[in-house]
Amino acid sequence: MNIIRKIVVGVNPKDAMTYVVGNSAGVGKVVLIEEDERAFLLHNLRRYNVYVEGESGSFIWKSIENIPCVVEYDCDFD
Repeated sequence: MNIIRKIVVGVNPKDAMTYVVGNSAGVGKVVLIEEDERAFLLHNLRRYNVYVEGESGSFIWKSIENIPCVVEYDCDFD
């Protein structure tokens, strides 16, 4: 499994929205960004889910579907 560290959403990365694991999001913090493999296999839909953790636990905050984006994976070289 590839661990996504950051996703930049939009056609032009300079003007795009960026979500990074560990950054704040509203009253919570981004804890996970995952590619929704089921959506791709069943519907050929490229979807990324952004999860946040708040006082009531973690939940999907945003789903990004079929929008140009740049995905940065967490690379651990140790």
